[in-house]
Amino acid sequence: MDKLVRSIKFPFTFDKKKLVNDVTKVMSSKWIAHYNANDYSGKWTSIALMSKGGKSSNINAFSNSTEDFIATDILEFCSYFQEILDGFLFDKTAVRLLNLGSGAEIKPHTDYCLGYEDGVFRLHIPIITNPDVTFILDKQRLIMNVGECWYINANFTHSVKNGGKNDRIHLVIDGIRNEWTDQLFLKETTIEQFDKPTPVIDENQKKLMIAELERMDSAIAKELIANLKK
Repeated sequence: MDKLVRSIKFPFTFDKKKLVNDVTKVMSSKWIAHYNANDYSGKWTSIALMSKGGKSSNINAFSNSTEDFIATDILEFCSYFQEILDGFLFDKTAVRLLNLGSGAEIKPHTDYCLGYEDGVFRLHIPIITNPDVTFILDKQRLIMNVGECWYINANFTHSVKNGGKNDRIHLVIDGIRNEWTDQLFLKETTIEQFDKPTPVIDENQKKLMIAELERMDSAIAKELIANLKK
């Protein structure tokens, strides 16, 4: 994964006052404790702006629900957030506000298949932050300022600690790669930096895999065996 892009700071910003104005409108709404309870300490809460079924309490980043992915009632009050989302011409899979409380910490972890090379991606737009927020991605600190837009490759180990006196709130948008996003991303890097490396399999692993496939005795297994023997 060495050459894969870890992060991108895009060359545009959003209006700081409008961001804060919209988030202020929803601060009194019900925020939900993040579902990965083992991955953090302190307060880490979220509220959905778009979700499967349109419920603001549905903060899951991934859902098998067959319900439509639609705006929640919270988004109706947030015209600037809606404007931002309308300007991103890709299918969204989750749109949330994430609030990491003062003194809270998200432990080092990785997310599964959440890099641009997987055909999906995550954007962060800081709304409220402070200099004592420490965001570490693959052992490197990222300083994300209010109004900036960042791509974060969440496949790499990352952690966050809010050492400041105020909460840290980001608008977090998960989306699906398309031609429009390729134009956006490839202005900042090259297509080769989104190529997933071919896994290296040693001879012992290869022999074990072939033996297992031979026991399956199917057309697909035979095709895989032929590829492994090349």
